[in-house]
Amino acid sequence: MIEALRKLGLSDLEARCYLALHGQPPSSGYEVAKQVSVSRSNVYGALRSLVDKGVCRTCEGEPVTYAAIPVGQVVKLLQADFERTARLLENELATLPVTPPFFSNWKGDPQVDLAIRRLAANAQEEILVDLWAEDLHRVEEALLAAEHRGIAVHLMVIGEVPTELKRVIIHSVPPGTPPKSRNFSILLDKEISLLGSFNRHSQASALESNHPAVLDALQTSYYHDVVMMRIEQDFAGELEDRYGKNYALIRREHPEMLSRKLETEPEL
Repeated sequence: MIEALRKLGLSDLEARCYLALHGQPPSSGYEVAKQVSVSRSNVYGALRSLVDKGVCRTCEGEPVTYAAIPVGQVVKLLQADFERTARLLENELATLPVTPPFFSNWKGDPQVDLAIRRLAANAQEEILVDLWAEDLHRVEEALLAAEHRGIAVHLMVIGEVPTELKRVIIHSVPPGTPPKSRNFSILLDKEISLLGSFNRHSQASALESNHPAVLDALQTSYYHDVVMMRIEQDFAGELEDRYGKNYALIRREHPEMLSRKLETEPEL
């Protein structure tokens, strides 16, 4: 609960003082200090700040006591303040020039997860996602939230996994040993992308970019996979008869495809 209050703009001590007062009769600063086990001078400072923020009120008397504003009223107050500030920012910054191409590196699970949630929350029309079934839990909540907002979420997942998402394409698992590093990509509104990997024994990492070359490569790769999967679904037998299992004939004709031995590369 303290962490939730901190996200609403209260300090740790302010959150503790508010919880000590919430649902209780008006209390003096001395009584609040005893409950939170902090010096009275610090508690009085926190209580004055809570009053200034409109989260608590004072009750005149000897001594002066403090009472918590009901949490429902506090939330509505903070929502109104946030929406007013958001409108101000949008109006003031709407004329900024288009963001030039950039590349941002995110390292570590917390940073990558935060980037995914931020981008999904800001999608306006469409999200294309390509990842392994083992990693869907990392992004599913953010994608479902986007879908509930009316965003068209298209998920291509390698391997089968249950999900409530509406538009899902199941990609077959490549033959060979499961990779230690599972790549993923997310393309939002064809304007910004996140390309990275979830690793079995280390932290996740990702590259965020709006560079046109990256956006085009991810979009082309996604569409290519969709087309190839449909062709393989409709003509699996004919393709294997013509090119061999896992397109062995084509791979032999193009040794550059095997210039680097990948863990998932099938033996020819």
